Amino acid sequence: MESSLPIGVFDSGVGGLSVARSIIKTLPYEKIIYYGDTEHLPYGEKSNNSIILFSKKITNFLIKKKCKIIIIACNSASTAAYEELQKINNKIKIINVVDPVVAELKKVNKKCNIGLIGTKCTVNSKNYEKKINKSNIKIFSLSTPLLAPMIEEKINDNLSTNIIANYLSNKKFKNIHKMILGCTHYHLIRENVKLFFKNEVEIINSNIIVSRYVKNYLITKNLVNKNKKKQNHEFYVSNYTNSFEKCAKLFFKQKINLKQHKII
Repeated sequence: MESSLPIGVFDSGVGGLSVARSIIKTLPYEKIIYYGDTEHLPYGEKSNNSIILFSKKITNFLIKKKCKIIIIACNSASTAAYEELQKINNKIKIINVVDPVVAELKKVNKKCNIGLIGTKCTVNSKNYEKKINKSNIKIFSLSTPLLAPMIEEKINDNLSTNIIANYLSNKKFKNIHKMILGCTHYHLIRENVKLFFKNEVEIINSNIIVSRYVKNYLITKNLVNKNKKKQNHEFYVSNYTNSFEKCAKLFFKQKINLKQHKII
């Protein structure tokens, strides 16, 4: 496999853009092909079968684009579809956004209470609890279904502040030491969460953890792009919106040629 091939990244919407941006900061000469399934967002409210179906279609699209690895930049899809996606092509590495974070948290040896906010799909699966499974670590999870649509619509006013505060003031989070933002959309309100907890709770930066994991994998497989020049990234959505294009421009600070490509 050629090291100059692109990295595929997908999510249901804009949340995964934060993952893609983090990868580019860590690996500045890699090309990203991003797919946002805006027609079916948010994934967290969909059935597992639907998430698997959408994810398979997108993965096949990214494989046709000759991506050397594919990042599932969505916690819901990482939870529901990861195992199925691994079966599609054993030559293409699929990386989810849950396992690298779990690996980091497993290194914690002292008593630690960890909060988790996420979609219904992620929270109900108890994926983090099952995979961490250490007696010194307790996970306190809460489904926060209003956050992803709010972030996708870029609502940033007193109502959004109240919604965030209402979720985070849940008694489950009274004595937590760390917080997992269990949806890639939530990294767009990371500062709001830090402010609510008055910087007394560590907000786990899964984007950095995942991007480092990607870098280490590429180094191990000798797949880091050796062509040290700025890349022209590609962006696709299943349903074109001006807001997505503006958000992509904001994240990547470059002209974006957003294309609509329906997967079904």
